[in-house]
Amino acid sequence: MSATVKPIRGMNDLLPPESAHWQQVEDRVREVLQDYGYREIRVPVVERTELFRRSIGEVTDIVEKEMYTFEDRSGDSLTLRPEATAGIVRAGISNGLIHNQRHRLWCKGPMFRYERPQKGRYRQFHQIDVEALGFAGPDIDAEMILMSARLWHKLGLDGLKLELNSLGTPAAREVYREKLVAYFSRHLDVLDDDSRRRLQSNPLRILDSKNPAMADIVADAPVITDHLDDESRIHFEGLCAMLDTAGITYRVNPRLVRGLDYYSKTVFEWLTDQLGAQGAVCSGGRYDLLVEQLGGSPTPAIGWALGVERLVALLRATGFPFADPIPDVYMVLVGDRAERAGLPLAEKLRDSIPRLRLEVNCGGGSFKAQFRRADRSGAGLAIVIGDEEAEQRRAGLKPLRGREEQVDVAWDEIASHIGKLMDSNRTAARQGDRPD
Repeated sequence: MSATVKPIRGMNDLLPPESAHWQQVEDRVREVLQDYGYREIRVPVVERTELFRRSIGEVTDIVEKEMYTFEDRSGDSLTLRPEATAGIVRAGISNGLIHNQRHRLWCKGPMFRYERPQKGRYRQFHQIDVEALGFAGPDIDAEMILMSARLWHKLGLDGLKLELNSLGTPAAREVYREKLVAYFSRHLDVLDDDSRRRLQSNPLRILDSKNPAMADIVADAPVITDHLDDESRIHFEGLCAMLDTAGITYRVNPRLVRGLDYYSKTVFEWLTDQLGAQGAVCSGGRYDLLVEQLGGSPTPAIGWALGVERLVALLRATGFPFADPIPDVYMVLVGDRAERAGLPLAEKLRDSIPRLRLEVNCGGGSFKAQFRRADRSGAGLAIVIGDEEAEQRRAGLKPLRGREEQVDVAWDEIASHIGKLMDSNRTAARQGDRPD
């Protein structure tokens, strides 16, 4: 016997019924985004490596350690996307969506980073990514945050905490950078190897260090909010005023810098204490210089991304009423004549009843065996047809979850009976669901 092929570590299969749970979450996210005028864009999973080196930054953990990069047969260096923003910006430039235009866009799909797999952090992970291109003012920043807050409400999530910061304009950040270099240079003996290497090239990354031995030094470092220029300060104050007016609670965290080099001005994160170390559920910020940096016209922009794995785990931890995808009706067919007639009848019923979930028994079996399958399917009703019923064009309708008796009806009456039953069941389900 040949050895089985094992899955790749950190790249997980998504099986039913969990795949249906993801669909429920994605459907609600899509509804919220459409309500705000955001349209879906789909971009490739593979891009040229230079796209991520130029956007994310050469001196970042993602580019230095985590990207899946390879040469294709033409010798081009390609990379599985570690995040979505760079690809969306590239698509905007490539397809003429940037110059003097505004776009609200979103996408979803897998991202790839070579990390140490742990709960909530995988090598293939999935994100929903939202971007607004061509908007300069703090109003779009506020809309982005309000939209994510509406999503939490739509999902019935309480307790997420919002943290904000401003990274300033490049000019303000350059002044701040010099102060950081001077500060950390006085503490070289405490810095780890990564931090020493980044001291001159990207000292802001030191603030993102998770090394506990450096915690006190990082905590005492200068904060960027003390060194904002007028443009950055006015923008950030405008955002905070809008959030205050809208009743959004937040905390300004001057240590929030995010892990990507393209951010400027506003950055933010929604955090939870329900998932252990992986507390960030949704993160984002402005990247006003990225479009120009990648060869497009100067274009202000902002975006956020949420991790689907973490969001589903959080919903499960807080008791979200996930519904398993069970059929409404199971069709029992016993006998050659019944089997030949069953599939065309099932198609007519699907035509007649919107959103009917009808599972037809395939593979034969006795009445007893098929009723076992019907019961395991979770359906509430069985359509029962044998050869005699097929000849008479009649069927038995047998409730599987209550004490009602089986009734005998003509085929032309089946749709009416099932429609009434489904309306009753769906009304009960809506009453038991969380309110929007």
